[in-house]
Amino acid sequence: MPASLRHVTMLANAVRQAVLPGEYVEHLAEYAGFLARIVTVVAAILVVLTTAAALRSKGRRQGGELRVRKLNEFFQKLQERMQQTVLDKSQLKAARKAEHKASKLARKSAQQKPRIYVLDFDGDIRASAVESLRHEVTALLGIATARDEVVVRLESAGGMVHSYGLASSQLARIRQAGIPLTVCVDKVAASGGYMMACIGNRILSAPFAILGSIGVVAQLPNVHRLLKKHNIDFEVLTAGEYKRTLTVFGENTEKGREKFQEDLQITHELFKGFVARYRPQLAIDEIATGEVWLGQAALGKQLVDELKTSDEYLADKAREADLFHLHYTQHKSLQERIGLAASLTLDRVLLNWWNRLTQQRYW
Repeated sequence: MPASLRHVTMLANAVRQAVLPGEYVEHLAEYAGFLARIVTVVAAILVVLTTAAALRSKGRRQGGELRVRKLNEFFQKLQERMQQTVLDKSQLKAARKAEHKASKLARKSAQQKPRIYVLDFDGDIRASAVESLRHEVTALLGIATARDEVVVRLESAGGMVHSYGLASSQLARIRQAGIPLTVCVDKVAASGGYMMACIGNRILSAPFAILGSIGVVAQLPNVHRLLKKHNIDFEVLTAGEYKRTLTVFGENTEKGREKFQEDLQITHELFKGFVARYRPQLAIDEIATGEVWLGQAALGKQLVDELKTSDEYLADKAREADLFHLHYTQHKSLQERIGLAASLTLDRVLLNWWNRLTQQRYW
């Protein structure tokens, strides 16, 4: 009988007898020592595994992986699936023969197809996707030429000024390299989102996408009167007259409000100047009011150049160019993935709350 099983049997007998003679006490102590050793070994193994996982996560956080997928194959498979389902045998055979002939002619042609590099930007308040965008842009700039094209499928309702300023700068790198840039907006490009979109040589919009919101907003609650009512003091100490203009807990002054408003106005003027630089055809003072327009109206305001979805545009281009989708994945630890998921959930909750409060769909 194994030692561990023998110990358990002896302990059970002792319990049944409701007494613990000396020999059982001795065996019980021996069994407790045995359990202690097992627990120690298990704990040591867990520590080693945890440390190894932490070290691997630390190494992964230093880099990531660029994934490149050819989209022509995706569109081709969609077409083939429809042909197999809809066409009869003779029609299917004719279609395959025509495709084979076209492919053969294309291979004989000495001219290389132009390349289109497709990027996605799904923006949150902090423009977190810029961490992938910056690497994607760096990668494509190493191979793309003026004969190629970059297509950015953009969706963002805007967010922090400095974050979207950096995201816009990444797209500006493409323009500065002389590579044609097309921005597709299927749902929304407002505020910081439009700040990015305006950099494109062309902006394509779905008919009911939302665009514009060229304005700046800042808001914060102030609970000073509530604290004062309960005899609670809150001290704000600064070095520099305008180090803190408005606060949440302290007493705000008219002078502080004026300075804060002045700063917002300066930011707005910079925003207007940035948009006007890339879209000189705009009547900037008329459209930089913070308003938003649907795609059809935005076309009339020259905020966009054409009404077309990204699906339609890329499906058409797939017939004449090689399409490559780029996505840079940043390695994250389990803790980082959980934290990011929680943060995105909180962003969505706050945005939904704000939309209900202001009875607006976007801000």
